Amino acid sequence: MRNVFSPRLSTARGRRFNRRTVLTLLAATPVILSSTARAQSRPIRVGILSGEDEDIWHIVQENARTDGLAIEAIPFSEGTPINAALAAGDLDANAFQHGPYLQAQNTALGAHIVPVGNTYFAPVGFYSKKWTSLSALPQGATIGVPADPTNEGRALKLLQSLGLLKIATVPDGMPTALDIAENPKSLTIKELDDPVLARSLPDLDAGVVITEWAYKAGIDLNKERLARESMENNPYINFIAVNENNAHAPWIQPLVKAFQQPNVREKLLEAYHGAIIPSWS
Repeated sequence: MRNVFSPRLSTARGRRFNRRTVLTLLAATPVILSSTARAQSRPIRVGILSGEDEDIWHIVQENARTDGLAIEAIPFSEGTPINAALAAGDLDANAFQHGPYLQAQNTALGAHIVPVGNTYFAPVGFYSKKWTSLSALPQGATIGVPADPTNEGRALKLLQSLGLLKIATVPDGMPTALDIAENPKSLTIKELDDPVLARSLPDLDAGVVITEWAYKAGIDLNKERLARESMENNPYINFIAVNENNAHAPWIQPLVKAFQQPNVREKLLEAYHGAIIPSWS
Protein backbone atom coordinates (compact mmCIF):
# COMPACT_ATOMS: atom_id res chain seq x y z
CA MET A 1 0.00 0.00 0.00
CA ARG A 2 1.26 3.49 -0.85
CA ASN A 3 2.30 5.49 2.20
CA VAL A 4 -0.02 8.51 2.39
CA PHE A 5 2.13 10.34 4.90
CA SER A 6 5.59 11.82 4.42
CA PRO A 7 8.16 10.61 6.98
CA ARG A 8 8.71 14.23 7.94
CA LEU A 9 6.13 16.83 8.84
CA SER A 10 5.34 19.46 6.22
CA THR A 11 6.39 23.04 6.80
CA ALA A 12 4.37 24.55 4.00
CA ARG A 13 4.74 28.31 3.55
CA GLY A 14 7.51 28.28 6.15
CA ARG A 15 5.04 27.81 9.03
CA ARG A 16 6.33 25.83 12.02
CA PHE A 17 4.13 23.26 13.78
CA ASN A 18 3.91 23.80 17.53
CA ARG A 19 4.07 20.89 19.97
CA ARG A 20 0.31 20.68 20.38
CA THR A 21 -0.22 20.51 16.57
CA VAL A 22 2.37 17.72 16.23
CA LEU A 23 0.78 15.67 18.99
CA THR A 24 -2.65 16.12 17.45
CA LEU A 25 -1.41 14.94 14.03
CA LEU A 26 0.35 11.92 15.47
CA ALA A 27 -2.73 10.92 17.43
CA ALA A 28 -4.89 11.16 14.30
CA THR A 29 -2.49 9.27 12.02
CA PRO A 30 -3.37 5.67 13.07
CA VAL A 31 -7.07 6.34 12.49
CA ILE A 32 -6.47 7.67 8.98
CA LEU A 33 -4.14 4.80 8.10
CA SER A 34 -6.62 2.25 9.39
CA SER A 35 -9.39 3.74 7.24
CA THR A 36 -7.11 3.77 4.18
CA ALA A 37 -6.03 0.16 4.80
CA ARG A 38 -9.67 -0.91 4.86
CA ALA A 39 -10.38 0.92 1.63
CA GLN A 40 -7.36 -0.62 -0.10
CA SER A 41 -7.44 -4.12 1.44
CA ARG A 42 -6.54 -6.87 -1.02
CA PRO A 43 -9.26 -8.58 -3.06
CA ILE A 44 -10.71 -11.98 -2.24
CA ARG A 45 -8.71 -14.48 -4.30
CA VAL A 46 -10.93 -17.11 -5.96
CA GLY A 47 -9.52 -20.08 -7.88
CA ILE A 48 -11.53 -21.03 -10.96
CA LEU A 49 -11.06 -23.11 -14.11
CA SER A 50 -9.80 -21.29 -17.18
CA GLY A 51 -12.10 -20.84 -20.15
CA GLU A 52 -15.77 -19.92 -20.03
CA ASP A 53 -15.76 -19.64 -16.23
CA GLU A 54 -13.47 -16.62 -16.60
CA ASP A 55 -16.27 -14.83 -18.48
CA ILE A 56 -18.74 -15.81 -15.77
CA TRP A 57 -16.52 -14.42 -13.04
CA HIS A 58 -16.09 -11.09 -14.81
CA ILE A 59 -19.80 -10.58 -14.13
CA VAL A 60 -19.50 -11.87 -10.56
CA GLN A 61 -16.71 -9.34 -9.95
CA GLU A 62 -18.92 -6.50 -11.19
CA ASN A 63 -21.80 -7.68 -8.98
CA ALA A 64 -19.52 -7.86 -5.94
CA ARG A 65 -18.36 -4.27 -6.35
CA THR A 66 -21.88 -3.06 -5.51
CA ASP A 67 -21.37 -4.57 -2.03
CA GLY A 68 -17.89 -3.13 -1.75
CA LEU A 69 -16.21 -6.50 -2.29
CA ALA A 70 -13.20 -6.80 -4.60
CA ILE A 71 -12.62 -10.23 -6.17
CA GLU A 72 -9.56 -11.49 -8.01
CA ALA A 73 -10.48 -14.53 -10.12
CA ILE A 74 -7.39 -16.71 -10.65
CA PRO A 75 -7.71 -19.27 -13.49
CA PHE A 76 -6.18 -22.76 -13.39
CA SER A 77 -6.00 -25.26 -16.24
CA GLU A 78 -7.07 -28.17 -14.00
CA GLY A 79 -8.77 -28.71 -10.68
CA THR A 80 -6.38 -30.48 -8.32
CA PRO A 81 -3.95 -27.54 -7.81
CA ILE A 82 -6.87 -25.26 -6.98
CA ASN A 83 -7.69 -27.12 -3.77
CA ALA A 84 -4.02 -27.39 -2.85
CA ALA A 85 -3.66 -23.62 -3.24
CA LEU A 86 -6.76 -23.01 -1.12
CA ALA A 87 -5.61 -25.38 1.61
CA ALA A 88 -2.20 -23.65 1.66
CA GLY A 89 -3.82 -20.23 2.06
CA ASP A 90 -2.76 -18.95 -1.36
CA LEU A 91 -6.46 -18.62 -2.25
CA ASP A 92 -9.41 -17.46 -0.15
CA ALA A 93 -12.01 -19.49 -2.04
CA ASN A 94 -12.51 -21.60 -5.13
CA ALA A 95 -15.43 -22.40 -7.41
CA PHE A 96 -15.15 -25.42 -9.68
CA GLN A 97 -16.02 -28.66 -7.85
CA HIS A 98 -18.77 -30.88 -6.46
CA GLY A 99 -19.13 -32.70 -3.14
CA PRO A 100 -17.64 -36.14 -3.91
CA TYR A 101 -14.60 -34.54 -5.54
CA LEU A 102 -14.08 -32.25 -2.55
CA GLN A 103 -14.44 -35.16 -0.14
CA ALA A 104 -11.66 -37.04 -1.94
CA GLN A 105 -9.47 -33.94 -2.07
CA ASN A 106 -9.90 -33.18 1.63
CA THR A 107 -8.76 -36.72 2.40
CA ALA A 108 -5.81 -36.59 0.01
CA LEU A 109 -4.62 -33.15 1.14
CA GLY A 110 -5.52 -33.40 4.81
CA ALA A 111 -7.57 -30.25 4.18
CA HIS A 112 -10.75 -28.87 5.75
CA ILE A 113 -12.47 -27.22 2.80
CA VAL A 114 -16.24 -26.70 2.97
CA PRO A 115 -18.96 -25.51 0.54
CA VAL A 116 -20.65 -22.16 1.20
CA GLY A 117 -22.97 -21.61 -1.78
CA ASN A 118 -24.16 -23.42 -4.93
CA THR A 119 -23.07 -22.26 -8.37
CA TYR A 120 -24.12 -24.62 -11.18
CA PHE A 121 -24.69 -28.21 -12.16
CA ALA A 122 -22.63 -29.61 -15.02
CA PRO A 123 -24.31 -32.93 -15.87
CA VAL A 124 -22.00 -35.56 -17.28
CA GLY A 125 -23.09 -36.71 -20.70
CA PHE A 126 -22.81 -39.98 -22.54
CA TYR A 127 -21.52 -39.07 -26.01
CA SER A 128 -20.76 -40.89 -29.23
CA LYS A 129 -19.50 -39.89 -32.66
CA LYS A 130 -20.29 -43.36 -34.07
CA TRP A 131 -23.75 -44.21 -32.77
CA THR A 132 -26.95 -42.20 -32.53
CA SER A 133 -28.82 -44.13 -29.81
CA LEU A 134 -28.21 -46.36 -26.80
CA SER A 135 -29.82 -49.29 -28.56
CA ALA A 136 -27.31 -48.98 -31.41
CA LEU A 137 -24.31 -49.61 -29.15
CA PRO A 138 -22.82 -52.95 -30.24
CA GLN A 139 -21.93 -55.90 -28.07
CA GLY A 140 -18.39 -55.46 -26.77
CA ALA A 141 -18.40 -51.69 -27.31
CA THR A 142 -15.49 -49.71 -25.87
CA ILE A 143 -16.68 -47.03 -23.45
CA GLY A 144 -14.43 -44.29 -22.09
CA VAL A 145 -14.84 -43.04 -18.53
CA PRO A 146 -12.86 -40.50 -16.45
CA ALA A 147 -9.83 -41.98 -14.70
CA ASP A 148 -10.14 -40.10 -11.39
CA PRO A 149 -12.11 -42.04 -8.74
CA THR A 150 -14.89 -39.52 -8.10
CA ASN A 151 -15.81 -38.94 -11.73
CA GLU A 152 -15.29 -42.56 -12.71
CA GLY A 153 -17.83 -43.54 -10.07
CA ARG A 154 -20.17 -40.89 -11.37
CA ALA A 155 -19.79 -42.21 -14.93
CA LEU A 156 -20.42 -45.80 -13.90
CA LYS A 157 -23.55 -44.76 -12.00
CA LEU A 158 -24.83 -43.08 -15.15
CA LEU A 159 -24.15 -46.22 -17.18
CA GLN A 160 -26.00 -48.24 -14.55
CA SER A 161 -28.98 -45.85 -14.67
CA LEU A 162 -29.08 -46.42 -18.45
CA GLY A 163 -29.27 -50.19 -17.94
CA LEU A 164 -25.90 -50.88 -19.57
CA LEU A 165 -24.30 -52.51 -16.53
CA LYS A 166 -24.65 -53.05 -12.77
CA ILE A 167 -22.13 -51.98 -10.16
CA ALA A 168 -21.59 -53.37 -6.69
CA THR A 169 -22.23 -51.18 -3.64
CA VAL A 170 -18.95 -49.84 -2.28
CA PRO A 171 -18.40 -48.21 1.14
CA ASP A 172 -17.15 -44.87 -0.15
CA GLY A 173 -19.80 -44.60 -2.86
CA MET A 174 -17.14 -44.22 -5.57
CA PRO A 175 -17.03 -47.44 -7.61
CA THR A 176 -14.40 -48.18 -10.23
CA ALA A 177 -14.40 -50.58 -13.17
CA LEU A 178 -13.32 -53.31 -10.75
CA ASP A 179 -16.73 -52.99 -9.04
CA ILE A 180 -18.77 -53.86 -12.12
CA ALA A 181 -21.00 -56.76 -11.05
CA GLU A 182 -22.94 -57.35 -14.27
CA ASN A 183 -21.95 -56.43 -17.82
CA PRO A 184 -24.55 -57.92 -20.18
CA LYS A 185 -23.18 -56.17 -23.30
CA SER A 186 -19.57 -57.14 -22.46
CA LEU A 187 -18.56 -53.48 -22.57
CA THR A 188 -14.86 -52.67 -22.40
CA ILE A 189 -14.41 -49.81 -19.92
CA LYS A 190 -11.42 -47.62 -20.73
CA GLU A 191 -10.23 -45.21 -18.01
CA LEU A 192 -8.73 -41.98 -19.38
CA ASP A 193 -7.81 -38.57 -18.00
CA ASP A 194 -10.57 -36.02 -18.65
CA PRO A 195 -8.91 -34.02 -21.47
CA VAL A 196 -7.63 -37.20 -23.14
CA LEU A 197 -11.05 -38.83 -22.87
CA ALA A 198 -12.78 -35.86 -24.50
CA ARG A 199 -10.30 -35.80 -27.42
CA SER A 200 -10.40 -39.59 -27.81
CA LEU A 201 -14.15 -39.83 -28.38
CA PRO A 202 -13.71 -40.53 -32.15
CA ASP A 203 -11.64 -43.62 -31.25
CA LEU A 204 -14.25 -44.96 -28.81
CA ASP A 205 -17.73 -46.29 -29.32
CA ALA A 206 -18.91 -43.83 -26.68
CA GLY A 207 -17.69 -42.02 -23.58
CA VAL A 208 -18.97 -40.46 -20.39
CA VAL A 209 -17.41 -37.00 -20.49
CA ILE A 210 -17.47 -34.13 -17.99
CA THR A 211 -19.33 -31.20 -19.55
CA GLU A 212 -16.42 -28.78 -19.18
CA TRP A 213 -14.08 -31.05 -21.14
CA ALA A 214 -16.71 -32.04 -23.70
CA TYR A 215 -17.23 -28.37 -24.47
CA LYS A 216 -13.49 -27.66 -24.73
CA ALA A 217 -12.96 -30.64 -27.04
CA GLY A 218 -15.61 -29.47 -29.47
CA ILE A 219 -18.04 -32.30 -28.81
CA ASP A 220 -21.54 -31.35 -29.98
CA LEU A 221 -23.33 -31.36 -26.62
CA ASN A 222 -26.74 -31.84 -28.23
CA LYS A 223 -26.28 -33.85 -31.42
CA GLU A 224 -23.64 -36.28 -30.08
CA ARG A 225 -25.18 -36.85 -26.65
CA LEU A 226 -26.93 -40.17 -26.10
CA ALA A 227 -27.95 -39.38 -22.50
CA ARG A 228 -27.10 -37.23 -19.49
CA GLU A 229 -27.69 -37.34 -15.74
CA SER A 230 -30.46 -35.53 -13.88
CA MET A 231 -29.88 -32.78 -11.29
CA GLU A 232 -32.58 -34.08 -8.96
CA ASN A 233 -31.07 -35.38 -5.68
CA ASN A 234 -27.67 -35.23 -7.33
CA PRO A 235 -24.56 -34.83 -5.13
CA TYR A 236 -22.52 -33.49 -8.06
CA ILE A 237 -23.76 -29.89 -7.87
CA ASN A 238 -20.86 -27.42 -7.95
CA PHE A 239 -20.30 -24.76 -5.32
CA ILE A 240 -18.07 -22.02 -3.93
CA ALA A 241 -15.76 -23.51 -1.29
CA VAL A 242 -13.52 -22.05 1.43
CA ASN A 243 -11.32 -23.27 4.24
CA GLU A 244 -13.47 -24.22 7.21
CA ASN A 245 -12.03 -21.45 9.40
CA ASN A 246 -13.36 -18.89 6.88
CA ALA A 247 -16.85 -20.37 6.57
CA HIS A 248 -18.41 -17.49 8.51
CA ALA A 249 -16.09 -14.70 7.38
CA PRO A 250 -17.90 -11.40 6.64
CA TRP A 251 -17.06 -11.60 2.92
CA ILE A 252 -18.72 -14.99 2.39
CA GLN A 253 -22.28 -13.72 2.05
CA PRO A 254 -21.48 -10.95 -0.46
CA LEU A 255 -19.30 -13.38 -2.43
CA VAL A 256 -22.10 -15.95 -2.75
CA LYS A 257 -24.66 -13.23 -3.40
CA ALA A 258 -22.51 -11.83 -6.23
CA PHE A 259 -22.63 -15.22 -7.97
CA GLN A 260 -26.27 -16.07 -7.38
CA GLN A 261 -27.67 -13.27 -9.53
CA PRO A 262 -29.92 -13.23 -12.64
CA ASN A 263 -27.16 -11.80 -14.86
CA VAL A 264 -24.84 -14.66 -13.88
CA ARG A 265 -27.62 -17.16 -14.60
CA GLU A 266 -28.07 -15.66 -18.08
CA LYS A 267 -24.33 -15.74 -18.77
CA LEU A 268 -24.03 -19.38 -17.66
CA LEU A 269 -26.77 -20.45 -20.06
CA GLU A 270 -25.29 -18.38 -22.88
CA ALA A 271 -21.63 -19.34 -22.39
CA TYR A 272 -22.30 -23.06 -22.19
CA HIS A 273 -25.20 -23.14 -24.66
CA GLY A 274 -27.56 -24.60 -22.07
CA ALA A 275 -25.22 -27.45 -21.09
CA ILE A 276 -24.64 -25.91 -17.64
CA ILE A 277 -27.60 -25.56 -15.29
CA PRO A 278 -27.66 -22.81 -12.60
CA SER A 279 -28.16 -24.61 -9.28
CA TRP A 280 -29.51 -21.98 -6.90
CA SER A 281 -33.19 -21.18 -6.44
